[in-house]
Amino acid sequence: MSARPSTEVLRGPFLALAFALLAACASPDEPPGRTIEGPEPPSLPPPPALETLDAPDAEAGTLADEGELEGDAPPPEDTEPGGGHKLASIAMRNSVYVSPDYQSTRLGYLRAGAVVERGASPVGHKRCKGGWYRIHPRGYVCVGTGATLDIEHPVTQAVYRGPRRGEPFPYDYVISRSPPPHLYVHLPTPAEQRTVEGRPVSGGGMNPWILHEIAAVIGEADPSSPFLQAGHDLPKPPGAEERVRFSAHRGRAKARSAFGLMATFDWTGRRFGLTTELDLVPLDRTRIVHPSAMHGVEIHDEGVPAFVMHQGLRALRPDNAGKLKPAELVPFRSGWVLTGKASSGGTHRIEGKPGEAPAAYVETTEGAWLAASSLRVGRLSHDLWGHAKRGKRWIDVSIDLQMLVAYEGTRPVFATLVSTGRGGLGDPETTGATVQGTFFIQSKHVTATMDGDPASEAAFELHDVPYIQYFHQNYALHGAYWHDAFGKARSNGCVNLSPADAAWLFEFTDPPVPAEWHGAMNPVGGTLVYVHP
Repeated sequence: MSARPSTEVLRGPFLALAFALLAACASPDEPPGRTIEGPEPPSLPPPPALETLDAPDAEAGTLADEGELEGDAPPPEDTEPGGGHKLASIAMRNSVYVSPDYQSTRLGYLRAGAVVERGASPVGHKRCKGGWYRIHPRGYVCVGTGATLDIEHPVTQAVYRGPRRGEPFPYDYVISRSPPPHLYVHLPTPAEQRTVEGRPVSGGGMNPWILHEIAAVIGEADPSSPFLQAGHDLPKPPGAEERVRFSAHRGRAKARSAFGLMATFDWTGRRFGLTTELDLVPLDRTRIVHPSAMHGVEIHDEGVPAFVMHQGLRALRPDNAGKLKPAELVPFRSGWVLTGKASSGGTHRIEGKPGEAPAAYVETTEGAWLAASSLRVGRLSHDLWGHAKRGKRWIDVSIDLQMLVAYEGTRPVFATLVSTGRGGLGDPETTGATVQGTFFIQSKHVTATMDGDPASEAAFELHDVPYIQYFHQNYALHGAYWHDAFGKARSNGCVNLSPADAAWLFEFTDPPVPAEWHGAMNPVGGTLVYVHP
């Protein structure tokens, strides 16, 4: 799936458990989509000067004061983050700048509910009535529409928790059924549910199978927050769309929607989920997303990565006499590292040398021998920019193999199966192919929301697509929770990874995203990404 700016359309399949939920980065005959969380990342090659902005983000602050307020600047020690002073983001996307000026480079952004350390005093008020504050670990934020010094603000009280960084699913995920769920603004009473949904509600009213699935995948309900217990309506953070507003709900979700849930609550015999845009959805009107079992292999020794592509493969292991005997069944798509030894007496054909007979079985670093015909074997590569020679980290993506290998210098350290564009090696301008070339990661997002063309009957919303890393225009590496076809071309140009692999890669690459931030930018480029056949 490829995230698109709000003025641009992309196409893709959205597959969801029991119905065809369509997503960006797929075949041209499927519904379009776009991102709704910010501008398109800069394209390559990097510009000679850093990106600047002509005006502040709408959600970040105010233009009430054009100049500095009168008075001397505070002592430097008062502006350094720490000492228990906090700043809270109350917008869905609140930008952090390299200096206290809207026209300086953006370093990243905070999401609604994030609380970070700040300096005790502002460093200035240039076009920011509430003042610019330095935050941890770097950068400046304007206090205004998007940020506040009031840590007890309704948005911070309503946000139950932030994303689970490093886990395959930063949130729990659900996909809407038909008809789609209503978006409640508070925990609704039975009478409100009856009025809104036209159905009786009583204790224990949910289908036992749905309850079992919720317990198995999501787990036990969270304790209700004091904010919800007090009966307050959930606020809508700046930057989050509110189409309509009724006394108990904000209308229905789109017919094809997916949500990231910060928390779930048992209420009136039903389970409700709190979305990241602060709506409550009844989970019996959704399908629970099961995490993919696909995960890559870390490479600690010398060798070549390989993945099992056949079901029911049995490993061979040597007995006391050194004879290879059948052993355990090997999971489909499991990753292994090959030593280069083969049971046939020849070397395994890693690069397909002419005249070389294929090996029957090949040895892994774990001592198991696997049938070579059941494996997809990686091809170790080198970059043309000299990153490997300088010991830098870089990413290699093979479209033919549908495989990604991460390197530290010349040494591969991680490999996994991916889903690139369905256009294969075609022209990215006219097909859903993944763009080829050497690029650099320029922005990273813990999660971001993609949606369909509002004018389309097939419009959809994908909330909180995990671990997005843009490397060229609208092309990105990112996790996919709506399909489990990794190892096959699937997207409309982006590189889809399993959520577990996307989480690993997100922490491996530059630019780093500080712990409380939701995104980071580096217009001149971070980790190198090499995409090739």
